[in-house]
Amino acid sequence: QVQLVESGGGLVQPGGSLRLSCLVSGSIFRLLPMAWYRQAPGKQRELVADIAKGGITNYADSVKGRFTVSRDNAKNTVYLQMNSLKPEDTAVYSCNIVNTNYWGQGTQVTVSS
Repeated sequence: QVQLVESGGGLVQPGGSLRLSCLVSGSIFRLLPMAWYRQAPGKQRELVADIAKGGITNYADSVKGRFTVSRDNAKNTVYLQMNSLKPEDTAVYSCNIVNTNYWGQGTQVTVSS
């Protein structure tokens, strides 16, 4: 059974930074395309960024230039570095194996002064 466990969320002031991590169990992580999603209260879940097994990345327009997705295949972990955070980035962030129903439990990110 594949498990995804996120960490790294929290409360940060506008303009601050956070790094989210998603640890994926199993031995095939290096073959998996991964994605980060977020869902704010009252809004639909949206794709934030994804990263292919080969490292090609894709970002939502709202986070381009501020967020960076990366992966460490030796650690079975995908990261989301979030800089210049804005209040509208407040949401529950979840990692996902692309095109599957495997999701992490989510981690809350709150951007507020």
